[in-house]
Amino acid sequence: MTGAPREITIPHRQIPLEIPDGIAPTEFFNSPCNLRHLARENGLLRTSEGFLLYRKAIGHSNLFDTSIIFDTSQQVLDPMGRPVRRDQLSKAENIVFSRMTKVVLDYMLELFPDPQKHLVFCGEASLDATWPLNKSGVPSIRMIHNHFMAFEKSLLAAAPLAAEDNPNLTDSGENGLFLNYLSEVYLQFLDVLDLEILRPIDPNKGKLAITGYPQGLPSWEILGGAASLNRGKFWKEYDMVLKGFLDFYRTLFALVATEDNRIPDDACFPDQIEDILLFSDQFHQAARMLRLQVMEDPMFANQIRWKPAYKQLIYRDDEGRLIVTISQNSVGNAITEQLGIVVKRVADENAYAKVEGVLVAKLLELRNRLVKYNLGSPIATPSWPHGYFVPPKST
Repeated sequence: MTGAPREITIPHRQIPLEIPDGIAPTEFFNSPCNLRHLARENGLLRTSEGFLLYRKAIGHSNLFDTSIIFDTSQQVLDPMGRPVRRDQLSKAENIVFSRMTKVVLDYMLELFPDPQKHLVFCGEASLDATWPLNKSGVPSIRMIHNHFMAFEKSLLAAAPLAAEDNPNLTDSGENGLFLNYLSEVYLQFLDVLDLEILRPIDPNKGKLAITGYPQGLPSWEILGGAASLNRGKFWKEYDMVLKGFLDFYRTLFALVATEDNRIPDDACFPDQIEDILLFSDQFHQAARMLRLQVMEDPMFANQIRWKPAYKQLIYRDDEGRLIVTISQNSVGNAITEQLGIVVKRVADENAYAKVEGVLVAKLLELRNRLVKYNLGSPIATPSWPHGYFVPPKST
């Protein structure tokens, strides 16, 4: 078996909702109207803070696939004004979000205990707040979210190889920039974080044998495994990784945009920015290359996300270790692509009907656990009106 990115095909049921003429799909998906519909049709649970657990109607995996979003869509009508990162949450909201993540991960690890049989992971992603809503690659829900998935490794191993130039893997050229010119200084910058539960590991050690991904990204093993998810200190360190990434990203693109060498007043790690980044010739060389390309290539300039956009994952590697990794989030990339999995989603009602009942049963069992731990109240939908699955009439 060759470690290379794979492309899998996942069926889904056609969503009974039409996009009005004259509006881009991503603009419609981010509308308060559609997000209210999402909760009514696929909502599983909601907390008093506004966190919504829901079934992914057009998912990436029909083995296990769910997401938690901070649904502020009915209070914050401007899609650009909704929180998209954990550092934009209050402390109380962050604790609830972390606890929910922990409970879902624990459930997935219990459900799929063998790392040789199943890939288990979750990932958060954020977007540049200036990114146009009608641009391809913008997620259908523009707010902070965590996506939880599991895949059969036999399915991945049997899947065809993804095209080498697949835009979801090439990262619009920025991934190559990070890997080829910034990998050393990027790893060095994040290696100075004061961590106890997260232990840095060689980026090559956590690669999945099937896909050969992730590639060249800073990675940390969670010492103590799943038990450490029950400690508040782990989640503080998880936030430190994000804050380090944000400092790196902002410093780089300030250089690209205006050749600004100043350390931001709100930087989390100002000493490291000066010591490691601003005195790195490699860092300045990469910024210069980006700046020149932005000035000369209008297509490339249109792809740049000037504000921090990231993907931060917790995944189980082939040896059963829980690994944390983080990367920039560029055009078209979904959480799965960071692990070398390209998902082609197709409308196939008959194929989806064969797996829907089992999938929903798992999600309802997870919901019951969250309710038991005082993490939200159940939502009734046409597919689970009384806490059990009811097949849609069309099937």
